[in-house]
Amino acid sequence: MSVLSHLFDNNRKWAARITAQDPQFFEKLVAQQTPEYLWIGCADSRVPANEIIGLLPGEVFVHRNVANLVVHSDLNCLSVLQFGVEVLKVKHIIVCGHYGCGGVRAAMQNQEFGMIDNWLRHIKDEYHKHAHELAAIDDDHTRFDRMCELNVIEQVKNVCHTTIVQGAWRRGQPLTVHGWIYSVANGLLQDLDVCITGVGDLERIYQMDG
Repeated sequence: MSVLSHLFDNNRKWAARITAQDPQFFEKLVAQQTPEYLWIGCADSRVPANEIIGLLPGEVFVHRNVANLVVHSDLNCLSVLQFGVEVLKVKHIIVCGHYGCGGVRAAMQNQEFGMIDNWLRHIKDEYHKHAHELAAIDDDHTRFDRMCELNVIEQVKNVCHTTIVQGAWRRGQPLTVHGWIYSVANGLLQDLDVCITGVGDLERIYQMDG
């Protein structure tokens, strides 16, 4: 008997259901990958990118990590970003965080969690940057929600600061970077009104002249 046989059973049922709906689905999927969207999200198992935006495999290119961070030294994320922008020619990059993010919660504490503390330091830097705004929020839950939102906004900026994205804009490639947040409590997405379409939307210090 296969280990985790119930997951293989689920897979066969899923493949059969998809094939029944569209007999050529997998044939078309093998032929090419042409998503318009790159999703940078949290690794949290409750936030499956394809499902919450109602898209099928092949329609969204996905990168996920703890707390949906975009770090200038993270070659994994940068490689996904470059492939998505320069090879797949995605038109939209969506940075999506979620309320109740465990990574953000951990970063707001002084407890030691282990190796992940080095990763969460980036969020601690954001918390320090926005300390005045956050300190003015009396309710702990509301302050936590706001920090989840601020983290998304910061990561949108980090995406736009890369040479990859700015190079695409210089080439005239249509590319928009969005900041969204998801509520696990009701399954709904919220647009954080952070939408960047060109280098002119960035602070001058981060604009690269090429």
